[in-house]
Amino acid sequence: MDPGNGTQISEFLLLGLSQALERQSLIFGLFLSMYLITVVGNLLIILAVSSDSHLHTPMYFFLSNLSLVDICFTSTTIPKMLWNIQTQSKAITYEGCITQMYFFIFFAGVDNFILTVMAYDRFVAICHPLHYMVIMNPRLCGLLVLVSWIMSALNSLLHSLMVLRLSFCSDLEIPHFFCELNQVVQLACSDTFLNNMIMYFSAVLLGGGSLAGILYSYSKIISSICGVPSAQGKYKAFSTCASHLLVVSLFYGTALGVYLSSTATHSSHSSATASVMYTVVTPMLNPFIYSLRNKDLKRALESFLG
Repeated sequence: MDPGNGTQISEFLLLGLSQALERQSLIFGLFLSMYLITVVGNLLIILAVSSDSHLHTPMYFFLSNLSLVDICFTSTTIPKMLWNIQTQSKAITYEGCITQMYFFIFFAGVDNFILTVMAYDRFVAICHPLHYMVIMNPRLCGLLVLVSWIMSALNSLLHSLMVLRLSFCSDLEIPHFFCELNQVVQLACSDTFLNNMIMYFSAVLLGGGSLAGILYSYSKIISSICGVPSAQGKYKAFSTCASHLLVVSLFYGTALGVYLSSTATHSSHSSATASVMYTVVTPMLNPFIYSLRNKDLKRALESFLG
C-alpha cells in the first residue's frame, strides 16, 4: 500500500488504554485474568454441552456456538495487547492490523447473528411449544448457524478490502488497544467517503436488522407470557429466556453506548476504554449468566467436573 508520501507502510502504533508506565502492570494483570476467565468459562460451557446428551437441544447448540465465538472474539485482540505490554512495544504490522480487523469484525458479526438466532429459538419455544422440535429441527439449526458465519465472513471481507484501497500518511498512531475499523479509516489521507458509507450501511442493515429481529421476537414472547394464567407458568416461561435477554442487553447496550458516546464526545481514548465492556467484559460474563441461572447446565458442569 502506497501512502501519500510515497513510502511503504510497515506498521501501525497501538496506543492502548493508557500510556502511563506505572499502569501497564495493572492493565496487564487485569486483562490477562479476564482473558483466562473468558476462555476457561466458555470452554467449560462447550465441553459440558457436548458431554451431556440431555443438553443436545437447539438452545444449547446455539449456546455452545456463542461460547466458541466469544473465545475467538477476545482472542483477536487481547493476546496482542498483552504481548505489546510485555515487550513494551506499541507496534503492529500493517498485515497484522488488517488481519486483526478482519477477524474482529467477523466474530463480532457472528456474535450478533447468533444472539438473533437464539432470540428466534426462544420465540418458537414459548409461542409455539407444541411444534418446537418440528420447527427447530437439526437441519434448520445447522443452516442458521452456517448462514450466520457466511454472512459475517462476507461483511468482514468487504470492510477489509475497502481499507486495503486506502492510502496512509505519516500519522499511524491508533488511539485504541486493537485495530478498530473506524479508527484505522480515520488515519487515511485518501478519500474515505465510500468506507464511511459502507460502515454506516452495514451497521444499520446487519446490526439494526438483528436488533429489530430480537425486539420483535421478545415482543411476541412477552405477549405470549402475559396470556399464561398462572403466576408460576409466567415465571417458568420468562426464566427460559431471562439469561439470553441479559446477554443481549449487555452486548447491544455496551456496544451502542460506546459508539454513541464517542460520536458525542469525539474522544478516542474514552471510546477505547468503553469498548472494553463489549469486547472483553461481556464475553467473560456470558458463561456465568447462563450457568448460574440454568439448573440443567449447572448440573452438566458439575457432572463434567466430577
